[in-house]
Amino acid sequence: MSGKSFVQITNDVSRALETLRAEAPEAMQGFSAMAKGALKEGSLSALHKELIALAIGVASRCDACIGFHVKALIRLGVTREQLMETLAVCAYMGGGPTLMYAAEAVRAYEELLPRTAKAAATAGA
Repeated sequence: MSGKSFVQITNDVSRALETLRAEAPEAMQGFSAMAKGALKEGSLSALHKELIALAIGVASRCDACIGFHVKALIRLGVTREQLMETLAVCAYMGGGPTLMYAAEAVRAYEELLPRTAKAAATAGA
């Protein structure tokens, strides 16, 4: 197992994004509006849109993207089977390097699942 922690990665990037929001607010507001519009439930469910976002993060080899989208998928109730099927398509389309990041997405899911599920249960209580 690598020393990489998706909890740490997402926490660190979240802090850096706060700095960007404070110092480049217009650009960050624009990005947030685009994300909100793109992920809005429509013909595709929010879960399916997040699976697509994860697939692009895996193909792009972006650790933070993997962490954030896995957390969102957990909150949306993704099943392990849905995650694995998505990652199988990623590996098929992207070959060996993408397969390695598909494995990282599995690690992120296993690391983030208990924390994210617990936080969602606490927020709903």
